[in-house]
Amino acid sequence: MKNQKFGRIIMTASAAGIYGNFGQANYSAAKLGLLGLANTLAIEGQKYNIHCNTIAPTAGSRLTETVMPPDLLESLKAEYVAPLVLWLSHDQCQENGGLFEVGAGWIGKLRWERSQGCIVRNKNQGMFPETVRDQWDNICDFTNATKPANINESVATLVEVLSRVEADEGIAPNPTSAMATAASGISPAVGQKLPQSTFSYSHTQCILYALGVGMSTKDDHHLKFLYEGHEDFSCLPTFGVIPSQAAMMDGGLGSVPGLNFDFTRLLHGEQYLELFKPLPTSGTLTSQARIADVLDKGSGAVILLDVHTYSDKELVCYNQYSLFIVGAGGFGGKRTSDKAMDISKRSNLTLIPRFQAALYRLSGDWNPLHIDPSFAAMGGFKSPILHGLCSFGFAARHVLKQYANNDASRFKSIKVRFVKPVLPGQSLQTEMWKEGKRIHIQCKVKESGAVVLSGAYVDLHAAADGSPQVLPEAGGLKSELVFAEIGRRIKDLGAEMVKKVNAVFGWEITKGGNTAAQWTIDLKTGAGALHKGPYSGKTDVTITVSDDDFMEVVQGKLNPQKAFFAGKLKVRGNIMLSQKLEVILKDYAKL
Repeated sequence: MKNQKFGRIIMTASAAGIYGNFGQANYSAAKLGLLGLANTLAIEGQKYNIHCNTIAPTAGSRLTETVMPPDLLESLKAEYVAPLVLWLSHDQCQENGGLFEVGAGWIGKLRWERSQGCIVRNKNQGMFPETVRDQWDNICDFTNATKPANINESVATLVEVLSRVEADEGIAPNPTSAMATAASGISPAVGQKLPQSTFSYSHTQCILYALGVGMSTKDDHHLKFLYEGHEDFSCLPTFGVIPSQAAMMDGGLGSVPGLNFDFTRLLHGEQYLELFKPLPTSGTLTSQARIADVLDKGSGAVILLDVHTYSDKELVCYNQYSLFIVGAGGFGGKRTSDKAMDISKRSNLTLIPRFQAALYRLSGDWNPLHIDPSFAAMGGFKSPILHGLCSFGFAARHVLKQYANNDASRFKSIKVRFVKPVLPGQSLQTEMWKEGKRIHIQCKVKESGAVVLSGAYVDLHAAADGSPQVLPEAGGLKSELVFAEIGRRIKDLGAEMVKKVNAVFGWEITKGGNTAAQWTIDLKTGAGALHKGPYSGKTDVTITVSDDDFMEVVQGKLNPQKAFFAGKLKVRGNIMLSQKLEVILKDYAKL
């Protein structure tokens, strides 16, 4: 390979080596050892155009043919692994040192992630287990985790640590922190009020905001938020963040003593919004902002900013911004606050147009991070990112449509945690489920599977007419809401689904070991149908699963294949037809 200045090596590792597996200590050690060998060969062969990658396949073989049913072996054929190997072997493939899981037609790339960590010793002093214990939360905090790509990047951290220890910047509060002051960190900032701000607007801003969070005249239900002449013209509830953000614009936040930081390092961590009355479609609102608390998260600092917004003297809404300042931690402050608002399926998939950030910023958030590639690069992003409050608005309107029939007066409050940014052009998937009176939300980027909004919820006021909710309260079967959504989709698109699926599925949902509900999804005849209860006809495949495990599978928390092998999910009949469930649950039910 060196002589011909070309080579491609593919190692075969295993999930047992990556994750470990009970009873396979020797096998796991050998398989992860192959990965270590591959990583070194990738480094040594790079200059000779010799690339080395590792695959961890799941495939049927003579080893597994005695424990897997024939249909499953067929779906896990080696033919579904070989194309990856062929591509990694191709002279056009420049991948080197990669690790890939592959099987059943799916491929995913893995990489390491490391927390920011914490220095646990001081210069000329010993290191003690008690110090490790006291700093454990900081050590294990993956907020703004790093992804070292090679040993040089790993060692560079130790060089920085040695430098800081020598400068006497060990476990003591970090004097270089942008949040630190002589008066024990940030205490001067807490309780400080920002200058009062005034926000005047007309129906134009309400409509512009609705467009900014993805509303369109393609949907008749959106017209009440887009046309000022509509008989029910309303302002989207999440417009409540717009007048409040004016309170911290124009240098208001940077003027507070003790809050000297680089604005390119500011990230939106969480957002809470509560409405006390429906927002008017025009008028003048005043907002008063106050620093509720400042927290030391080790890898950064968190500013909790409370903003109360009034119409005349009447309180209209309350916002709490949780702002994360990267690299501003380590000043010796507290990690938690009793002033932070508490965080504790249906699904909607929306493509975020590439112009969305440019449109949303017209509502008042002029941060160049969302429009200027060079400014985004300064913040560590490859390209401008979508405003967190824009994805916040997308998620809120999805809930409003699904659970309140777009009745803005029923909206009470919303809380979200911003986990990762969304890039314009990606698809935002909002997953929603009801527990009691609270709608829980999680948003993902469909293309990568990355969670971007988590720990989120919306609280709604009861319907004015007292009509019952469509979905069951906690205590019933959680799977009811999934089948309710499937039934609704069959009603709308049943004939199309019959053409693609052409099968009858039976479901036995258990609770406490007993059958609690039976469902039949008929996608073989007519326009399709959903039946609840015993079914007189013949099903092509019947699946038995507990209510809890069913929801874990639907929410992506439990792999169906693992559930099958663990005995949590039982299948009778034509097991291969179960592959078409993805068409029902994801393509059509949007779960």
